[in-house]
Amino acid sequence: QVQLVESGGGLVQTGGSLRLSCAASGRTFGDYAMGWFRQAPGKEREFVATINWSGTNYADFVKGRFTISRDNAKNAVYLQMNSLKPEDTAVYYCAVRQSGRSFHQNDYPYWGQGTQVTVSS
Repeated sequence: QVQLVESGGGLVQTGGSLRLSCAASGRTFGDYAMGWFRQAPGKEREFVATINWSGTNYADFVKGRFTISRDNAKNAVYLQMNSLKPEDTAVYYCAVRQSGRSFHQNDYPYWGQGTQVTVSS
């Protein structure tokens, strides 16, 4: 059974940084794509970043500010978030799929419970 557990969310001021972590268990994820999505209040869940063995992709609104990385030995994926803005406030979710990178949440069968990120102005 695949389980994903996010951590690292919190309250930060505009311009600050946070590092989100997602610990995966239940199988070996070396060949899997791992992604981060977010959902702000009253909005649809949206793609943030994804990573697999061949590379990464980012949403335009986080390019240059966020960095996704992974540690296959720990079955973990991370999201380093810098220069945070109030519009980054959302619940951040990690997700895993047994295939290539995808921007589409429906392509990911496994999800964590989410971690809240709040950026104050």
